Amino acid sequence: MSMFCFQCQETAKGTGCTVRGVCGKTEEVAKLQDLIVYASKGIAEVVIKTKTEVGKIKEVNEAVITALFATITNANFDESALESQIRQLIAHRDKLRGKSEEGYSNAATFSLGDRADMLKFAEEVGVLRTENEDVRSLREMIIYGLKGMAAYLHHAENIGYKDEEITAFIYEALFATLNDSLTADDLVALTLKTGEYGVKAMALLDSANTGKYGNPEITSVSIGVRKNPGILISGHDLTDLEQLLEQSRGTGVDIYTHGEMLPAHYYPFFKKYDNLAGNYGGSWWKQVDEFEPFGGPVLFTTNCIVPPRSEKVRSRIFTTGAAGFPGCPHIKADENGKKDFSAIIKMAQASSPPTEIESGNIVGGFAHNQVFALADKVVDAVKSGAIKKFFVMAGCDGRMKSREYYTEFAKNLPSDTVILTAGCAKYRYNKLNLGDIGGIPRVLDAGQCNDSYSLALIALKLKEVFGFDDVNELPIAYNISWYEQKAVIVLLALLYLGVKNIHLGPTLPGFLSPNVAKVLVETFGIAGIGEVDDDIKLFMNK
Repeated sequence: MSMFCFQCQETAKGTGCTVRGVCGKTEEVAKLQDLIVYASKGIAEVVIKTKTEVGKIKEVNEAVITALFATITNANFDESALESQIRQLIAHRDKLRGKSEEGYSNAATFSLGDRADMLKFAEEVGVLRTENEDVRSLREMIIYGLKGMAAYLHHAENIGYKDEEITAFIYEALFATLNDSLTADDLVALTLKTGEYGVKAMALLDSANTGKYGNPEITSVSIGVRKNPGILISGHDLTDLEQLLEQSRGTGVDIYTHGEMLPAHYYPFFKKYDNLAGNYGGSWWKQVDEFEPFGGPVLFTTNCIVPPRSEKVRSRIFTTGAAGFPGCPHIKADENGKKDFSAIIKMAQASSPPTEIESGNIVGGFAHNQVFALADKVVDAVKSGAIKKFFVMAGCDGRMKSREYYTEFAKNLPSDTVILTAGCAKYRYNKLNLGDIGGIPRVLDAGQCNDSYSLALIALKLKEVFGFDDVNELPIAYNISWYEQKAVIVLLALLYLGVKNIHLGPTLPGFLSPNVAKVLVETFGIAGIGEVDDDIKLFMNK
């Protein structure tokens, strides 16, 4: 087997990619990413055994968080960048450990030569290294949760927000996945603890984003185009958008958001930029068709890269942060976090304006603060029977035809229901005309995938308002779609918060062994999806 990866929803045959990733990553990239995770476990072991204070190893923490983020699906396809991260991690590990190797596992002591040596060694430390299927399943679920958590911490850190307690937990959990004495029950407990810290990580990022950019507010976003040339910015990092907007002011270049960057329009801070033109295109996987007519350069700030079909499109792609793609310029931050986007701006100035692919507006900005402001109106609508049920349809979008289920589900929901959404899953229905209920839009978009935290706060607020003891007593159903590892940490966070009977689709994770899946079903009521009309009837009758 040349590689093995089953961390995303689209993994081959629902069991694992063994030749090339469905995402587009090569065998070499897959192996280097496995080695990044293994090296991170080695650092965790050294940190814990040497009782190193997390607050005193800032550079190491940043390296581990960035490296884990780089292994998320569709984030970094650049072999050279991944190799560099591995060498950096090993250097940090060895400096922390010192000369002593006694009492340490192989993860904390291995050394490597050239890349060929790396790739050969990676075959020994990948996912299948854990032979027990159930232990492997739980270990990987924890690892994927940590990857999602690392993404959120990375964004918060860029704004200057850190939490050493969360970082310390990442080391604790990484080290635990090396411990063969832990039972399946021990790992189940650690999985829920990962969810607990996932909530803390999302809360930290929420504080960072709202602290700097203000609380999201109801906003109508243009999906058409202007006459100026443009730059398309994709991903999740708001600090990159801020710097790009600032540097492109007065240059005759407009900035368009793409994919998960759409919610940036909801923050008051960004409304002062008249060069923030609107949102171009839809979900991440449509970029293979939508980047061509855009015409100008594209900046990837995080994951959601799809390998471009043509050299023409590839030549217009830039990456930054944890993202990377072979042959594409990567823009690094200086010691103060500043980035020079002049090359992107110069390319845009020489480009034609974007070709319009749609027109109109979409409305969002329903994060927790905004919904709390509407609380009385929402509660009255529920008490009067105008709103019968809320449907949390957060998560990820993807390429599978089976995902059309979510569009049909939204279309077929009774008119007295409201959809609460966050993440790129919204692109399945946020451009539908589903109307409103007494002025409350039937699709309430809280923002990015990390803003699923807002949806949790909204649920907890409604629980308080209605005086319920259990969040599951609320008229809220959860029909969540997933794709990559940030969705995993959101799911674990919801489980930690006690939410039950979540339907997850379009398929259950390939990394769930039958026994682990059974535990999730029996303990939390996790279920898959079925036929649209049957599922709606099931949800409405609960």
